[in-house]
Amino acid sequence: MNTARLNLLAFAAIAYVLAVSPSDAITVDVARTCDALVAQRFPPRLPGNPAAGSAKGSATDQRALFQRCVARA
Repeated sequence: MNTARLNLLAFAAIAYVLAVSPSDAITVDVARTCDALVAQRFPPRLPGNPAAGSAKGSATDQRALFQRCVARA
């Protein structure tokens, strides 16, 4: 490879690293509160067995509710 390609590759790598910013992590309290809200709105089909699925809504609905809750906190 010639030096122009290496310089371009290095510049692209540095630009990518600088452009990507880490996201803020949510706190444990926010996660617990939002998880409790999701469990209340979407009760499991079989009590005590979350793997059985939800009696109401879909997994997409549950994720959307959790993300909205976290965004508001």
